[in-house]
Amino acid sequence: MDVCIPSSAPQQSARHLPGDLAMWCFILAELLVFGVFFVVYAFTRANHVELFNASQLELDRVSGAINTVLLITSSYFVVRAVDDIRRGQHKGCVRWLIAAMVCGSGFLVLKLVEFAAKVDAGISMSTNTFYMFYLFLGFFHFMHVVLGMVILGAVALKARSGGYSAADHAGVETGAAYWHMVDLVWIVLFPLIYVLH
Repeated sequence: MDVCIPSSAPQQSARHLPGDLAMWCFILAELLVFGVFFVVYAFTRANHVELFNASQLELDRVSGAINTVLLITSSYFVVRAVDDIRRGQHKGCVRWLIAAMVCGSGFLVLKLVEFAAKVDAGISMSTNTFYMFYLFLGFFHFMHVVLGMVILGAVALKARSGGYSAADHAGVETGAAYWHMVDLVWIVLFPLIYVLH
């Protein structure tokens, strides 16, 4: 027996990933790569616990914690930027994106200071197994932050010129998705490298 549904019944909106599908494929690939590195790090650490613990104590945890706050704050700003452009507020979107990039710049500066201190102390990837992981993973993530800053900058420029609207803002969501991935990786990387014993 057929059931008639009144035309006035509310229709559910179709759910979809925000932003571009190609970016989501790229993000998943990047997360897979980082995931493999994290697993290899964990297995290596299990076989060199004393070395890793001793080397970990030489890291600047305060700098790492500040960087964590900076990236989490920047992700919040990016969320606000997306919210503003969804409501057609171009200027607000640009302001939030600039605020996120300021936080990202702070992260990069602190990481450069941290790397420079290690180089001045004569530490390199060949110093020991821990520092090989620390420098490689740190630099690999650093380059992702740089790319994220470039993406956010390009999105901000387009938003400033009115390139996005409440109806067409997939580019902002795409840039936001990448930036959140960069933040997520650091949230795993910081405790793994700096804190966990």
